[in-house]
Amino acid sequence: MSETASTARAPVALLPSLAPLLHEWLPRRRWFAGKGRPVTGFALVSATELLPLDTAGPGLLHLLVRVQQPGPGGPTTPPTPTTPPGDCYQLLLGVCDTLPPRLAPARIGRATQGPLAGRTVYEALHDPRLAALLLERLRSPGAIGPLTFHRTEPIPDGLAPRVLDAEQSNTSLVYGDAYILKIFRRVHPGANPDLELPLALARAGCARVPAPVAWFESGPGHPDGATLGVLQPFLRGSQDGWQLALDALAAGRDFTDEARALGRATAEVHTALADALPTVTLARPQARHLAVAMGRRLDAAAQAVPALLPYVPGLRGAFEAVAVLAEEGSTWRAQRVHGDLHLGQALRTPRGDWAVIDFEGEPTKPLAERRRPQPAVRDVAGILRSFDYAAHSHHPWHAEWAERCRAAYCTGYAEASGTDPRAEEVLLRAYETDKAVYEVVYEARHRPDWLRVPMAAVHRLAAPQDGAGAGPHSPGRARSRRPRLAPDTLT
Repeated sequence: MSETASTARAPVALLPSLAPLLHEWLPRRRWFAGKGRPVTGFALVSATELLPLDTAGPGLLHLLVRVQQPGPGGPTTPPTPTTPPGDCYQLLLGVCDTLPPRLAPARIGRATQGPLAGRTVYEALHDPRLAALLLERLRSPGAIGPLTFHRTEPIPDGLAPRVLDAEQSNTSLVYGDAYILKIFRRVHPGANPDLELPLALARAGCARVPAPVAWFESGPGHPDGATLGVLQPFLRGSQDGWQLALDALAAGRDFTDEARALGRATAEVHTALADALPTVTLARPQARHLAVAMGRRLDAAAQAVPALLPYVPGLRGAFEAVAVLAEEGSTWRAQRVHGDLHLGQALRTPRGDWAVIDFEGEPTKPLAERRRPQPAVRDVAGILRSFDYAAHSHHPWHAEWAERCRAAYCTGYAEASGTDPRAEEVLLRAYETDKAVYEVVYEARHRPDWLRVPMAAVHRLAAPQDGAGAGPHSPGRARSRRPRLAPDTLT
């Protein structure tokens, strides 16, 4: 079938077949962001037959589907230039007459109307034949309908695919333990940082991040184009930092050497990003905007989790302190950063090196916000919070272990960058506070048993910071109005 014919059914003709099935199936996916709100309709942004649907074997259908739902506070808002009409999701669907028993868990349903009536629709990524076809498309760059495939180097064929089950916001496939392909489920117009930043780091010669080997994107079917998937080397035999930290705690082992090395790796990534991409200066207007945005998130969090209410004044003080410094003339450099850095995003390879992965940022935030330059200490704060989480997972709570790890991480960062993040104590405290507030809301909604972990940080971070304990070399003594950051938030 020609390329033109392969896309001729999309999108209007397919909607009657697929909408009833997607209405039941889509809200149950782990990566569906609109849980708790009814689905009121669908619109197909694009549909492409990567493998024709009218052959004897299974067909492979690629969809970009916009899901229409009421907003969190009420009925669906009419679309405007700044309010898109629903989230857009990427789906890869298999279509066949009879589904093999081995693929029964991937079944979505049997269409009863439209052009697919009488045929079974299923999740294609769980079908090795169709998942292998997706890699074949990446091996052969070019356009197929609204999709464009790119690669930077030859990719061997015959690599067996398997789906990883660990992710929630996306779906990843491993091919022959040689490559990993991340499929972005919730699609936003523009370049995804998980492609943009690793490409920039590869050009800069930074070996801490696996360089993209291939990727695919939408073109005419999406207003500004969108990154749909990225293929990178699979770091076989690597272990993530979260599990390594838990193993060390369980065995009663120190983790400071690993933390120090991770600090150096983080600094190398930040330095390379600052060299490869533009940086900006945050002065008084930007600092005020930052403090206001953090304060708004705090207010919303306190409404959602009343346990935060007694701590709001102290936590807000952490944000206002940044604006105070800016009023006094302080400025900060902002650059592209990871945006969602924690121990689970760091892999220690079999050689003992640290690699950093998953540069997508926080998937729930708008893409424009995730691509905005920010102070590097935002990433540092994420790792500091992650050490705290690991320590709280151990019974009894191993506070000293976390303090040693945080100190070692900051020391390693300073060794590689020449700048100790602890020197930016007020900004670092603000970002750690903002992260802890986010964690409170997340845990209250999804893991109430873990709520005690960020609440312990909230209790610490909301405490008064002026006065007792300021040593002779504390940056807090430099200006009387500069709030002092308690040592246990940094070490």
